[in-house]
Amino acid sequence: MKTNHTLKIVFGNLLFTILQPGIVAGLIPYLILNKNRRLELNLPFLWNQYLGTFLFISGIFILTICIVDFIKLGKGTLSPILPTKKLVCQGLYKYTRNPMYIGVILILVGEVLFFKAPLLTIYTMIVYLIFNIFIVYKEEPRLSKDFGADYQRYRNKVKRWI
Repeated sequence: MKTNHTLKIVFGNLLFTILQPGIVAGLIPYLILNKNRRLELNLPFLWNQYLGTFLFISGIFILTICIVDFIKLGKGTLSPILPTKKLVCQGLYKYTRNPMYIGVILILVGEVLFFKAPLLTIYTMIVYLIFNIFIVYKEEPRLSKDFGADYQRYRNKVKRWI
């Protein structure tokens, strides 16, 4: 029975990773970029592309670590549909309450630097604003309700961003 629950959590995380950060940091930027931007991959890299690649990979790495922590420590997924059963305060969550959002923003900033796309820059700023609004008005109240005093202690100890 425990294996069945673990598989459900693993597949749930895979699905929600594709649906949430996958769409926000993958599909939409891909659609924003025009064909000419995609052709730049054939040219030698410039400094901005190296930095963009580094930030992109760093964001993917952060997301991966957080998803594994949600599976192992929180016994849940990154989506409120199948939320964690335990409050995750370890790993990257010791340093920021929102490392997954930071990971997505790093991916987007990496794409902005790599492609030098003004429309993608605007999109990234809008995503950051939406993240802030969602965290403050939806996610933090839900976590307070779900985890009570434990979340309040964590919130007092660890900053929202960095």
